[in-house]
Amino acid sequence: MMLSLVLRRSSLIFHRHQIAPSSTFSHITSDGNLTMVDIGKKVATQRHAVAEAVVKFPDAQTYQSYFNVTTKKGDARLCSKIAGILAAKRTADLIPLCHQLPLSHIDIDYEHRHEENEVLVRCSCSTQYQTGVEMEAMVGVTIAAVTIYDMCKALSKSIEIRNIRLVEKTGGKSTSSSK
Repeated sequence: MMLSLVLRRSSLIFHRHQIAPSSTFSHITSDGNLTMVDIGKKVATQRHAVAEAVVKFPDAQTYQSYFNVTTKKGDARLCSKIAGILAAKRTADLIPLCHQLPLSHIDIDYEHRHEENEVLVRCSCSTQYQTGVEMEAMVGVTIAAVTIYDMCKALSKSIEIRNIRLVEKTGGKSTSSSK
């Protein structure tokens, strides 16, 4: 049995579902229980992942305020970068079945799209380990984007975070890129 959470009109409703055993979900055993994947016998290889998110500002004035570092809280980009790096390092504390990884590199970078009043945020993570760093990149970019929102919300509540996605993964059994 597994509990799932459904959000309906501001109320939380718990449902009990019988999970059919599946070999396609790595965190579900053949009898339907959750498990942490055993990576002990896997060979450590170089792993790398990149995730991105878009922070969309409602207008040029709000975007320029962010871009010119005039938020009341200070430098939104610097705070966002630090928050994203710290979040990537804490992924295993946030996602219950993620392994703690010895991350060798984390970076948050920004592409400023002036014509669109938006910022493309990217988080790249690397390790030499038995499992990938996709979740670390996803958590890092999400928190970096949310931090930009937090730093700029006094300017506008209409800032949006869009298109959080994994764009590249290398190492291990598979390599993929959606660039």
